[in-house]
Amino acid sequence: MKYVIGVDLGTSAVKILLVDKQGAVVKSVSKAYPLIQERTGYSEQNPQDWVDGTTSGLVELLKDFDGDVRDIEGISFSGQMHGLVLLDENNEVLRPAILWNDTRTTAQCQQIYEAVGEERLLQITKNPALEGFTLPKILWVKQFEPEIFSKAKAFVLPKDYLRYKMTGRLQMELSDAAGTLLLDVSKKEWSTELCELLELDPALCQPLVYSHEEVGTVTAEFAAASGLAESTRVFAGGADNACGAIGAGILEDGKTLCSIGTSGVVLSYEANDDKDFGGKVHYFNHGAPDAFYTMGVTLAAGYSLSWFKETFAPDESFDGLLGEIGTVPAGSNGLLFTPYLVGERTPHADAAIRASFIGMDSSHQRKDFARAVLEGITFSLNESIELFRQNGKGIDLIVSIGGGAQNEDWLQMQADIFNAKIVRLTTEQGPGMGAAMLAAYGCQWFDSLKACADAFLQEDKEFQPNEEAVAAYRKLFAIYQNVYGQTKELNKKLLEFRK
Repeated sequence: MKYVIGVDLGTSAVKILLVDKQGAVVKSVSKAYPLIQERTGYSEQNPQDWVDGTTSGLVELLKDFDGDVRDIEGISFSGQMHGLVLLDENNEVLRPAILWNDTRTTAQCQQIYEAVGEERLLQITKNPALEGFTLPKILWVKQFEPEIFSKAKAFVLPKDYLRYKMTGRLQMELSDAAGTLLLDVSKKEWSTELCELLELDPALCQPLVYSHEEVGTVTAEFAAASGLAESTRVFAGGADNACGAIGAGILEDGKTLCSIGTSGVVLSYEANDDKDFGGKVHYFNHGAPDAFYTMGVTLAAGYSLSWFKETFAPDESFDGLLGEIGTVPAGSNGLLFTPYLVGERTPHADAAIRASFIGMDSSHQRKDFARAVLEGITFSLNESIELFRQNGKGIDLIVSIGGGAQNEDWLQMQADIFNAKIVRLTTEQGPGMGAAMLAAYGCQWFDSLKACADAFLQEDKEFQPNEEAVAAYRKLFAIYQNVYGQTKELNKKLLEFRK
């Protein structure tokens, strides 16, 4: 039996999957590591923690492996996006990595716009300047830590650093590079224009490789530490969202992913780069060869439901909290929720906006509020879907993963609000499976990623839209879209009262 390994380098933990040729997960291991949050808005990690967590995770994964480790043919990666790892001339880490959820760089985003111009930035990178991206973090270090920056000879992203420590070879992978704000997404090359305008040495940007590309084998040192064979082939891997799309089979036009975790993502496959969303959604290079994906984000998707449960039903299970929502009609008896608990991303990049319940009266019960929370989360995700459709995308089939796929009433709600067929997968491993699939494809187990998806992924159940509910939700969605404009200024005025 032959195997591959998928490594999902997340923000709170690394998850490692051992996968066989049928796509079955033989074993999985997760190793947590800490965040460094010295002050409000700061979020950093020690890159060595990623290496140590992955190494110890591999040791545990292989502990009871009863085959020959040389039967593990390949390993690949999914990685948290945007994190800045700065390296010196010896490829030693200069400072803790600044992560995607670090928000200290608002001034640097403005600096980028002033130097480049909003329109030109969108033409090159297809994305706006946001605090989470890598380029503003580089500019922050350059401004506030000049001694450290003067020693910087390279920057890489988290999984690219981990891969370097496995192979001794330093590169940047394309789908992750698309989230740096330094890549010309259409040309698939680093933008020397942006480097010149922002007075950055282009040599900081490392050679680009494709997600499925073989970049080396495991070094003798890492093999000894982890238990892997030195013959294990190493493949570049992809950004977490690109790998999540691969792991859900989003590999052809018409297929879209709805992933509801703490945040929520709507991600759609793009065969080319010719659509113009005006920066309202992200537009990145896919992990699939020569493809792209567009992506909208709801900041507090599953988090809104978790907040509601912890605030109003802390001693109850999610199943208990949601047990009666099927008895509540579409529209929650006139109760509407907007999930702006921590601000919003798509289509309103607004850190100050906050959530609302609209339409409360004395007849409403807890089950109405619970359903309204789910509807509000789904309405927010539907804003991204509407943007896609307005730009000529046909969205017929949506694969739902994460917390939103755990409740059948919610899955039906997604079908009705999105007005599309919703598919739930039999088993779901997220980005880690996408990473394993990149290794399987790289090892020539399949002649395409789509063929790999067809073999590895199975549908569990479909949910078709209900015409009556679709009509009701269409009216309610129009009301939902008015709430942001009606509450924006009110929330700004309330800022001074937040403690």
